[in-house]
Amino acid sequence: MTNSDSHFRILLVDDSPVVRRVLTDVISGDPQLEVVGTASNGRIALERIEQLKPNLVVLDIEMPEMDGLATLAELRKKNRRLPVIMFSTLTHRGATATLDALTLGADDYVPKERNTLGLSAAIDDLRRDLLPKIHALCTRNHSSGHPPKHAAAPLRCVLPKLPERKIEIVAIGVSTGGPDALCKLTPAIPRDLPVPVVLVQHMPPLFTKLLAERLAMKSAIPVKEAAGGELIEPGTIWLAPGGKHLKVVRHNDGMFLQTDDSPPRNYCRPSVDVLLESITEIYGGSTLAVILTGMGSDGLHGCEMVRKHGGQIIAQDEASSIVWGMPGAVVRAGLADSVAPLLQISEAVVQRVMKSRTSVKSWNVGQVPTRGGYVQQSE
Repeated sequence: MTNSDSHFRILLVDDSPVVRRVLTDVISGDPQLEVVGTASNGRIALERIEQLKPNLVVLDIEMPEMDGLATLAELRKKNRRLPVIMFSTLTHRGATATLDALTLGADDYVPKERNTLGLSAAIDDLRRDLLPKIHALCTRNHSSGHPPKHAAAPLRCVLPKLPERKIEIVAIGVSTGGPDALCKLTPAIPRDLPVPVVLVQHMPPLFTKLLAERLAMKSAIPVKEAAGGELIEPGTIWLAPGGKHLKVVRHNDGMFLQTDDSPPRNYCRPSVDVLLESITEIYGGSTLAVILTGMGSDGLHGCEMVRKHGGQIIAQDEASSIVWGMPGAVVRAGLADSVAPLLQISEAVVQRVMKSRTSVKSWNVGQVPTRGGYVQQSE
């Protein structure tokens, strides 16, 4: 069967026959998807990728002979564009390997562990998690030879633009493609950024702790997984813990982080909307929201609140996004003040923060951030 905009070929790679059967049943239940082959290890998978030319690979991490990481590394030497979704366990080892895979060029991941209420519920969870990711990544890759539909669209604001206020907090929301995007973004944020940064990355528990540790190793500014109860101060990036919403709350002696187990929003916990709504209640127009690559539209309602209060919004552009769902929703709604490639977003954040503050006289666009602060860029 030939490829079309509405039909995609999937290769499944897992050493367990049971897992391959479950995945085949889940994927084949979608009329737009076809499982064209399976493989029990990486060596077989690489051969079948050449033979079958799939549109996407679902790749297990732990396999005999050639595991998922080695397979991915070999695959990316020959094919940088073929979408790959890792199928990983919710263990320390599985989370570490998944983050390694995302660094090596995997596009997304799906956890193996599922609903404890029974097989039927577990399969429903898997279907709800996996199928939208397959569609989003296949559609992106299939249309990547064409110019982005929204790249040249002029920005429009659906609400009157209020006078810009001094930025007091930066809030970042990201999902699919987030770990790699954050590994590029956070090292470019200077240690002396005079506002706190709070961050939601859609990930399960344990994954976020390991991600925070990895980002902290690369970044000048400390990166920590929030536990709840921390006083918000400049000089730290706080990452929402997997499985919990993160909010900002006000007490008499300052602003603090709070986590809770309230129901998911947009099928997400943590949710970007929950974070942004709590921030705008306190900071109002002094909020700078940044929406990066991700599937779905989590963050859209939060950005509407930011805009209504007069805050500022930066969205990642389509060309540099793994999936232009979250930032695309914000741009199409006319909420973004600017749309920028990933590698320019840190600079845009720093410029907007510094421009909004009284200390702007001692800073200008000729300065660039370094691990220790700012240095004057040579002419």
